[in-house]
Amino acid sequence: MSVNSFGHLFRVTTWGESHGPALGATVDGCPPNVPIEPEMLQVWLDKRRPGQNKNTTQRNEPDAVKILSGVFDGKSTGTPIQLMIENTDQRSRDYGEISQTFRPGHADITYHQKYGNRDYRGGGRSSARETAARVAAGGIAREAIKALAPQLEIKGYMTRMGDVTIDRDGFDWAAIDQNDFWIPNGAAQAKEWEDYLQSLRKAHDSVGAEIEVVARGVPAGIGAPIYGKLDTDLAAAMMSINAVKGVEIGEGMAAARLKGTENADEIYMGEDGNPVYSSNHSGGILGGISTGQDVVVRFAVKPTSSILTPRKSIRIDGSPTEVITKGRHDPCVGIRAVPVAEAMMACVILDHLLLHRGQIGENQGTIG
Repeated sequence: MSVNSFGHLFRVTTWGESHGPALGATVDGCPPNVPIEPEMLQVWLDKRRPGQNKNTTQRNEPDAVKILSGVFDGKSTGTPIQLMIENTDQRSRDYGEISQTFRPGHADITYHQKYGNRDYRGGGRSSARETAARVAAGGIAREAIKALAPQLEIKGYMTRMGDVTIDRDGFDWAAIDQNDFWIPNGAAQAKEWEDYLQSLRKAHDSVGAEIEVVARGVPAGIGAPIYGKLDTDLAAAMMSINAVKGVEIGEGMAAARLKGTENADEIYMGEDGNPVYSSNHSGGILGGISTGQDVVVRFAVKPTSSILTPRKSIRIDGSPTEVITKGRHDPCVGIRAVPVAEAMMACVILDHLLLHRGQIGENQGTIG
């Protein structure tokens, strides 16, 4: 398995398994002299950490990040930054019964078909536990972005969980961090989401979700044509997150229902001498290059495959069986996917800021 890295100039390589002693990331390409302390990264890891409320898995991991290299006197040195997060609450015995069985909806069968072996303890490398390392790397990216584009802000939130959706008319940025579901609505809607999810949990079922992540204050001009598109890398980054089955930029699939007169974001000159747009169907990206508007990415995650309702499958010897997946699992993986999405957005945006600085420096085209 050689493909464990992403990024061009800001490059992240993750390592480790769900039930191994530790997991982590090697971050290469962080500019020097960026202030970095473990506490800065821990803020984001705490958002993703399991066991914080009854709506997520009850695996209780502190997810305490350790910086092993690349930082001296509280600043990045420009050399590779090694991050480590120890696993402390594994219960590998929960998986003994499926050591010879393929769990429906999981990567068990494809890992076996490809490699001839698999780590059945929580899925090993295919486990969503791997995303903790990405969130730590995203914390580094956020600190570097502060130095290059201090006006830039990244925020993710859930927009759908099964049959329940957010109220876009009542969208409140401040509410996102005030509920278990990262939804931009008040406590009443969060309670509705909780009741819905708990009913599914009691029925030994799970549910999918839709997550939206927005980068505000992205400067115009980052990204490149054809194979270096900003949206290409963003789509790949989001698609690499566990359980993601679809990604949209801006209007996304809904653009297929629009007319050209509806979809085109009309352009005007603003009072500050910069172009402004009538709408943002493009999701802040045209021709693979940022427009200066909000960059909007949306993705769908499938329902958690680990459920207590029996599902038909086969064993390694080909014999039929039924599978009940025991252990501690998220009834909706979308909840903890929100901070992962923010981290991936931060890593890609920083990578393209560095690429732009290396090739162009300052934007060449002026308007007005």
